[in-house]
Amino acid sequence: MEIRVLRYFLEAAREGNITKAAGRLHISQPTLSRQLKELEEELGKKLFIRSNYSIKLTDEGMLLRKRAEDILDMVDKTADEFKALDDINGGDIHIGCAESDNIKYFSRIMKKIQEKYPRIRCHFYSSGTDAVNERIERGLLDFAIIVQEVDLSKYNYLKIPSSDTWGLLMRKDSPLAEKPFIQPEDLLDRPLICSRQSMTEEMQKWLGEMLDKLNIVATYDLLFNASVMVREGLGYALGFDNIIYTGQESPLCFRPLNPALKSPMYIIWKKYQVFTPVASVLLDEMKKQFSDTDLE
Repeated sequence: MEIRVLRYFLEAAREGNITKAAGRLHISQPTLSRQLKELEEELGKKLFIRSNYSIKLTDEGMLLRKRAEDILDMVDKTADEFKALDDINGGDIHIGCAESDNIKYFSRIMKKIQEKYPRIRCHFYSSGTDAVNERIERGLLDFAIIVQEVDLSKYNYLKIPSSDTWGLLMRKDSPLAEKPFIQPEDLLDRPLICSRQSMTEEMQKWLGEMLDKLNIVATYDLLFNASVMVREGLGYALGFDNIIYTGQESPLCFRPLNPALKSPMYIIWKKYQVFTPVASVLLDEMKKQFSDTDLE
């Protein structure tokens, strides 16, 4: 299975049309059709359902599309790394981020580095911690910023000396908006929108036996999406403070949990990882910055 043919396959899958895909790839339509047919024969599976004017992926084709995207991401990242080996002035850094206001500390570091090396580019992948962990495990990320305890058998880490505060995001016309903080019993019989990572050991300890009594109506990966659900009256969202705007013009408000619940934040990278020069510059700067506990 050649890398070139995987690129052909992905272009055809994205376009849904052999002629258009061939045009974008600057090859003839018969050549592309032959390459895709040979790929199907190599794999022993039908990848496309063909009609007169379009093509559609089969279940096997959708599986290959996912695998091909991962493979080509890794190929391109590796090529970029080798191009950057002798170029400290620029290059690409790939970072996975959990959703948190504490990203501001990392952003300040990147700004400082880019003032010195303006050709450095930082590519962020934002999702829940589980999805970020999966990508760094596959080698698609240089660093990951997570809000859960670090697996010390796999990763080195730096701890950001600031924590995220848990609370409840709600409409300002909600009865709970009159409270200065939210206690576990306040959540009973309320329609809750929870992040997929919120039912961690910390949240389980905070809720105790009440966890099984909650009315969870939806789950989310990013709090912005959950805030739209809250705004539209679907429920209350458990999440971190300082992510969603709750100022005077907003219909939403945030109330912290009581007893207070906070989650630490870590920057992690794989053990024995070999960094490009630009990623090494970032790591050195992070080590210097995060050795200082005064980050406000």
